[in-house]
Amino acid sequence: MNDVPVIAIVDDDDSVRRSLLRVVRSAGYVAESFESARKFLDWLPQGRAACLLLDVHMSEMSGFDLQDRLAVPIIFITAHDDAKTQERIAKSGAVGHLRKPCEEQTVLDAIHRAVRVGENSLAGLDGAARSRTRHAPTPEPDPHRDDGCEA
Repeated sequence: MNDVPVIAIVDDDDSVRRSLLRVVRSAGYVAESFESARKFLDWLPQGRAACLLLDVHMSEMSGFDLQDRLAVPIIFITAHDDAKTQERIAKSGAVGHLRKPCEEQTVLDAIHRAVRVGENSLAGLDGAARSRTRHAPTPEPDPHRDDGCEA
């Protein structure tokens, strides 16, 4: 099993995945991208996600449905930032929420916070448990949460 923590990008929009992958890797992170929640779950036995950049609205399985299966820190990303989605994200325990399109530095700042949360809250678990445990401890509220990508 690979012990290198990975920033996982799960989004059904190919251009968003490519863009986020470029940004994350250019900052020195190891990153993998997946076109669906199912593809991410298929990869999970071989890998370990330090955090997920996770699209809210995807076919087959939503970002919320995937989050219910994991304990890894999650940053939701969405272009559909309606009141219902905002409310659900606020209640989800996600460590971040970004609106598409996102500024590079905003994405990297959110990843940095998420990785720190993951390291702090899951320090005693092995790599497999980090990505597979169903419910992680809820992080402290972040004053920059829901800072979006629009200036």
